Parts: sequence; C-alpha cells; structure tokens
Amino acid sequence: MAKNVGVLAMEIYFPPTCEALEAHDGASKGKYTIGLGQDCMAFCTEVEDVISMSLTAVTSLLEKYAIDPKQIGRFEVGSETVIDKSKSIKTFLMQIFEVLCPSIIIRFSRIVSSFFLLDCSSWDGRYGLVVCTDSAVYAEGPARPTGGAAAIAMLIRPDAPIVFESKFRGSHMSHAYDFYKPNLASEYPVVDGKLSQTCYLMALDTCYKYFCYKYEKLEGKQFSISDADYILVQKSFARLLFNDFMRNASSADDIAKEKFSPFSNLTGDESYQSRDLEKVSQQVSKSLYDAKVQPTTLIPKQVGNMYTASLYAAFASLIHNKHSELAGKRVILFSYGSGLTSTMFSLRLHEGQHPFSLSNIATVMNIAGKLKWRHEFPPEKFVQTMKLMEHRYGAKDFVTSKDCSLLSPGTYYLTEVDSMYRRFYSKKDGDYTVCENGSLANGH
Repeated sequence: MAKNVGVLAMEIYFPPTCEALEAHDGASKGKYTIGLGQDCMAFCTEVEDVISMSLTAVTSLLEKYAIDPKQIGRFEVGSETVIDKSKSIKTFLMQIFEVLCPSIIIRFSRIVSSFFLLDCSSWDGRYGLVVCTDSAVYAEGPARPTGGAAAIAMLIRPDAPIVFESKFRGSHMSHAYDFYKPNLASEYPVVDGKLSQTCYLMALDTCYKYFCYKYEKLEGKQFSISDADYILVQKSFARLLFNDFMRNASSADDIAKEKFSPFSNLTGDESYQSRDLEKVSQQVSKSLYDAKVQPTTLIPKQVGNMYTASLYAAFASLIHNKHSELAGKRVILFSYGSGLTSTMFSLRLHEGQHPFSLSNIATVMNIAGKLKWRHEFPPEKFVQTMKLMEHRYGAKDFVTSKDCSLLSPGTYYLTEVDSMYRRFYSKKDGDYTVCENGSLANGH
C-alpha cells in the first residue's frame, strides 16, 4: 500500500489586477485592512475567468515540474463559480491533455478523494491532480470588498513532502441558507451575514470536537491547539482556544482560564452572538495567533477571498514564509463551504527531495514575484470593470479586447464567446495559443 500520500507540488495563479476599496468606499481607516484582514483584492478583468486561471495554473505546474501528462491518473476540479450550468470547468482543462497526450484516461468519479484513492490498493502508480479555482465577486455594497480571485493546482502522490494524516479529521454538514446563488442570471450571491457567521462558528466547533475525539482515541492523549505548529482557519482562530478552555485542555493557561471564566455558562448559541466573548478571545489568543496563524495570511491579505482556493492559498503562504522551518511540523486546516459542509484535517510536513521539496515548491510558486508583478487599478476603473463583467455574464456573441499587456508570459486569457456561447482562449507567448471547447492550436 502507498505511504505518505499527500501534496507533491503546488502552483498558484492570481490575476495581476488588484484594487484597494477602503478609501474609495469612504470606510473608516482599518475597517477593511484590520476588520476584514484584507489589504488588497485581486479581480478578473474581461479577459480572465476561472477557466483561464485554471488553464494557467495547471499548465504551469506540469511544465515547471516536467510532468508527463500520461502520468496523471485522477483529475479533480473544485469551484463554486458558475460559467456553464452543464459543461464543467474540468472539460475545458481536458484540452491540455488532449494536445499533450491524446491517449490520457482521467477518472471522473468523485466518490472518493484523490488522497484516499492513492492511499489504497487500487492505485495504479499515476499522479492525482487537484485544482481549486474561484472568482469571488459581490454586488455594490458592504460585501464587495470581500472578493478575490485565484486558482491553485496541486499534484498528489505517495512519498510527498506534505503528507495527509487521514486518521485525524472531523467533518460536519447541515442545511442552511447562509450563502447561496439562486439567481443563475447573476454571478452575485445572496448572503445572510449574521447567519453565515453563526454557521461558521458552529461548524468550526463541531469539526474541532470530532477531530479532538479521533486524535484522543487513536493517540491516547488529549489534543489542544498547542499540539499543532500551524493552524489554517479562515477566521475565528480564537474560538479554538475557547473550545480548549471548555474542554480543560492544556493550551488554556491560567490567564486564559481567568478571562474565559465569565463565559463558561453560555449556551452554544449565546456564545456565537457574544461580542464580549469574541473580544476577550482575540485578546487572550493574540500570541498564539501570531505564531500559528499569521504566517499563513500573506496571500489572503493581498488577494482576498478565493472561495475553494482560499484555504490552500493560506497554506501556500505558509510554505512561502516558513519553508526552511517546516520539516516535522503538523498543520491543522479547516475548510468551510456555505450551505453547509466543513472539514478539519491534518498535514505532516517533510523537507522532501528535489524537485519535490518544500524549498523548491516555494521557489517555483514565486509568490513574492507574482505579488510584485501586479498592477493596482484606481477604484473608478475597478467599478467600470465590474459593470462590464455584469453585462457580459451569461452573454454570447462578443469579442474581448484581447488586451493581455498586464499578463505574464504563459497566461491564458479569454478572447471570444461566439453565437453558440462557446468560449475561446489564447495563451500569451505560449506554445498552445488558441483554445476552444474542443481543441488547442499552435501558432500565436
């Protein structure tokens, strides 16, 4: 049976266009940068979308690690951005394999994840490839600054430097209308902000409870956040320390116990709504946050909310910031999807061997270079772009400006949507230039 199944290599792509809305919106200083934890927000212009970002990320990953497409045996794509109600994003990406390797066979079953397939006797020796991509956009109003856009491609295989600890995980699902997209004529969601926050905290509590139960059952000792070197939680890390206090875990020291004591008799619902508890939790957990969470925040702060890509963008930030110190470390990740479904799981990190080493993954991703390459749009131009995107959403028979001057070489971009809604893409300065629903062609 395969051992040490996990992430062998990663690549991330985010648009080179970004914007800071705080001053334009007339918001108080720090409302977005501190309150939302977001310094800048990436967004797609008319020439980029989740398909182009995914094409760029996957092609870059395969080329930089010299992976023969014939060796990809499983391919998964995760997104909540609707481009077509029937034709999946994955089918667009298949064009890469059809050109590079016409005989490739991809297993489409989603019954089990790539991790588990490669960790069982049915594994045939090929790689798994996972893509997470989204463009998070909101209508004008208080939610608009919480957008973002990115695509992440990950290569999965045994003997990886980033190992999935499959025995430690906790999941929770339930029915809720906290965030949803019922109007398929618009890409904007319907959001119940207060309910969304409550659902998130409830899911975090439940997943952490099950995670701790499994750890303690298998390891014979109590788990607390002190047993994790880094914790990737999109928000409310402080809630985990309160959970440890309620469980009388070792991470809650005497100061934490004193501060949390007045809230010990709150019901779950009461604790979700308590601003006083939230404030105290953040104060008590600050030093732990700085050590365990802050190194994961670079890309989320600079790019914004990326939906399915958010968690792994945070993980990419950790590799970028701490790759030389991560060998032997445990990282806890919490993934939340509105509606709702959530999971908490664990990774163990090893340095690995070149080219599949943590240091080389950091080098190949080149996050600092990609952030430096970006261009900040004035707020007025961003608003104009959003209006154009609103007009183009679901439209047909139009040609984009094809302006790829801000894109780096190797980036895919949208050129046209024809009268039958078929989308066409090109690759800047690349070998595979014209990309249609059924073919890729050379000769840019």
